[in-house]
Amino acid sequence: MTALQKPPREGETAPSPDPADTTAPTPPADPADDASVVASASASSGAEAAPRRRAAAPVLTASLLGVLLLLALLSAGIGAYEIPLGDVLASVQHRIGLGGHALDRTAESVLWNIRLPRVVLAVLVGASLGCAGALMQGVFGNPLAEPGVIGISAGAAVGAVGAIALGLSFLGNWTVTVCAFVAGLATVLLVYAMSRSGGRTEVVTLILTGIAVNAFAGALIGLFIFFADNAQVTQITFWQLGSLAQATWPKVLAVLPCALLGLAVAPFYARRLDLLALGERPARHLGVDVERLRVALILVVALLTAAAVAVAGIITFVGLLVPHLLRMANGPGHRFLVPGSALGGAVVLTAGDLAARTAAAPAELPLGVLTALLGSPFFFWLLRRTRRRQGGWA
Repeated sequence: MTALQKPPREGETAPSPDPADTTAPTPPADPADDASVVASASASSGAEAAPRRRAAAPVLTASLLGVLLLLALLSAGIGAYEIPLGDVLASVQHRIGLGGHALDRTAESVLWNIRLPRVVLAVLVGASLGCAGALMQGVFGNPLAEPGVIGISAGAAVGAVGAIALGLSFLGNWTVTVCAFVAGLATVLLVYAMSRSGGRTEVVTLILTGIAVNAFAGALIGLFIFFADNAQVTQITFWQLGSLAQATWPKVLAVLPCALLGLAVAPFYARRLDLLALGERPARHLGVDVERLRVALILVVALLTAAAVAVAGIITFVGLLVPHLLRMANGPGHRFLVPGSALGGAVVLTAGDLAARTAAAPAELPLGVLTALLGSPFFFWLLRRTRRRQGGWA
């Protein structure tokens, strides 16, 4: 039977595979035809919405890029030492050899040694967290998932807090960052190994294992704080609250390879994430190795999140809210959602860092606290909206 044949009449039965036979499912005669059937079914279910969504994606991308560029320029100029926007552009043009002019010594130092490293780090960290959130929600098939679910953030926090409390300094100023990154990667590998059984990893088991590891990591952090002195407790608290105040070009270079690698690899999994959204069994029929896909994406998420947490501390809700907002605006297709979430995360964190620096000037609000204050009410609204649409959880 081809996709163009009429469906069986009422009273007739069409041959179908035995539901109980899950060991050796019968593949379709032609995977390309099967994929086209799925694509045509998806298109027919939203024939009117598809053109609007295709048209919205370029507009959203251009809007996010424009907003990000504007926020970056504003962040570079606004602060205790004001630098006019024209001077910022002139200095940047001068440095890259496109004309412009150099500023005075103080302005050049503030712009290139303090402001711009912070702006670039905000873009990298925000893009990493936003992209990681989109991948996590695609892997788990749940728009309420975020990178901290499988213990990456908590594991990285244990590494950083342990390095501070024990007074480790074997890598100089890089000790806390390296310990946080290694601990984050080790934690996600531990969670994956503990949740694997019979050659497979179930999503529910993975989440429950992540919850247990998060609780254990919280206990370890509390233990380190108990034995730390007052100066170390202050440093630990500042790190846990999340901040970009210590941004430098070396820290930018530290997170840059991990962020670029993860952000470059993630879009190549967009089509397989779309197929996985149909369910594990349909995805397998369409040629997706679900287990290998899950392992690869968890490693990408671990790389992005651990690198971000290592240099900026714990910053919550970016990976949760940004993908969901873009999904509301443009639909669930991952071909736009994955790179769009990276752009959206960069926009949110750049704006958040600008607000953290200026809202209570001359003091500076912790960035992680600010994102949690703004993200929590939206999360409550999101829960109520989801529950209302589904008619309750039961």
